[in-house]
Amino acid sequence: MTTAIIITICLLILAAYIFDITSSKTKIPSVILLLLMGWGVRQLSMSTGLFIPNLTPVLPILGTIGLILIVLEGSLELQLNGSKLGSVKESFMVALLPMVVLAIGTTAAFVYWGGTSFKDTLLNVLPLCVISSAIAIPSVKNLPNTQKEFVIYESSLSDILGVVFFNFVAFNETFGFSSLTQFVGQLLAIILISFIATGALSYLLSKIDHHIKFAPIILLIILIYNISKIYHLPALIFILIFGLFLGNLDEIKRFGWIEKLKPNVLDREVAKFKEIVVEATFVIRVLFFLLFGYLMETAEILNADTFVWAIGIVAGIFIIRAAVLKIYRIPLSPLVFVAPRGLITILLFLSIPATQMIPLINKSLIIQIIILTALIMMAGLMLNKKEEK
Repeated sequence: MTTAIIITICLLILAAYIFDITSSKTKIPSVILLLLMGWGVRQLSMSTGLFIPNLTPVLPILGTIGLILIVLEGSLELQLNGSKLGSVKESFMVALLPMVVLAIGTTAAFVYWGGTSFKDTLLNVLPLCVISSAIAIPSVKNLPNTQKEFVIYESSLSDILGVVFFNFVAFNETFGFSSLTQFVGQLLAIILISFIATGALSYLLSKIDHHIKFAPIILLIILIYNISKIYHLPALIFILIFGLFLGNLDEIKRFGWIEKLKPNVLDREVAKFKEIVVEATFVIRVLFFLLFGYLMETAEILNADTFVWAIGIVAGIFIIRAAVLKIYRIPLSPLVFVAPRGLITILLFLSIPATQMIPLINKSLIIQIIILTALIMMAGLMLNKKEEK
């Protein structure tokens, strides 16, 4: 049985690799194919009577590691200089405004129709308002550099803002001056920790002579992230700062203190580090979506009770997104279609305490919104490909 499971996993990951290679031609988001493969494996195991242990507890672990690596991979690719500030500001606002408007609007609708409390409803709604960098970033790798950079910034910032707002709502009984003060304190704390940790990790990266050097760095990044989460700090900010620092060494070489890190040596090590991160991100992302697809049930996908809500929320996502892009005079096609929900949505949904969950927002609704937004993104990218021809 062990051999059969290992063979199956290897074949599935190799199939995912083929999907990744051909995605530039097909424009089909790999997440759709991965979810289908995972779901297919479930149907096969049920029909053959093959016993597979409960893998549900593994999902948040893979998701957390995947989120760290995805944001790190994206931030390592970004070039940060004076000419990019305008794009950063625009991507920040496009990440923030739709999230706030959609969260308030959807929460109001659920409170009105479901009679639930505002705080609990907002907590349940927030996971639906966050763009998934795990799906968005790999899907736009064949777009022009300016559009690709915009999506990387926007989706990474959306992940960070989503986690920050989610934690703020989850860990505060009331919203007032004291909770706001605590929130600002947490932001300042994680920024300070990020600069200290970034300096320390960069120093280690340039100094370690042992043949194993990248695994300890990645483990330390995951460790710092999770320790920060224990104290309810927005730890994704640390990942973003660390990635931006390593990816922009050429921009900061003019500062005298950078010489202590031996930037020429560090540059070479960062290039190798990027390769390791890209490979690890691919494997973890594939395993996460395969497992999530395996855990999906057919009844959840076809649940008619949640489908109307899913259609309404997805319509709201793209209408609000189009309006905000229009305000900032950003060309709509194909960026208006790139607003997938995915890994971060699932992680935040699984983080909602059982006592604060509301019946209207359940696994069926989450699955339907993830699939619908991915399909719309696929259609938009295909349409854009035809227009380019």
